[in-house]
Amino acid sequence: AAARSSTPRICLVVDDSRMIRKVARRIVEGLGYSVVEAENGEEAIARCKAAMPDLVLTDWAMPVMSGPDFVAALRALPGGNASCVVFCTSMSGVHDIHRGIAAGADDYVVKPFDETTVTDKLKALGAA
Repeated sequence: AAARSSTPRICLVVDDSRMIRKVARRIVEGLGYSVVEAENGEEAIARCKAAMPDLVLTDWAMPVMSGPDFVAALRALPGGNASCVVFCTSMSGVHDIHRGIAAGADDYVVKPFDETTVTDKLKALGAA
């Protein structure tokens, strides 16, 4: 059990913007996560099949597969319900938030986000 606790938690950052992935990576690495990146939902599903992440930060509007479609597909995978999923998106309407949560996300951070916002949200979810 002691060896398990020293294994770094994995965070999958899914965004078609390299800049956003870099910012998110810096924030979650500061919280002790090992980071894996994906540019779209399809690539993210392949990453999840290879190793299910503890935490997923995902964009909404991406090429190939949208964030809500990715989250629904993730939740359908074996073990997919164990990941904490947070949308990081500029889609900030109440309807969008409800749609994101309905797709299976645990919470929501509106872009542009900063370290404090993301850290506070993850602490509230028990993921920081």
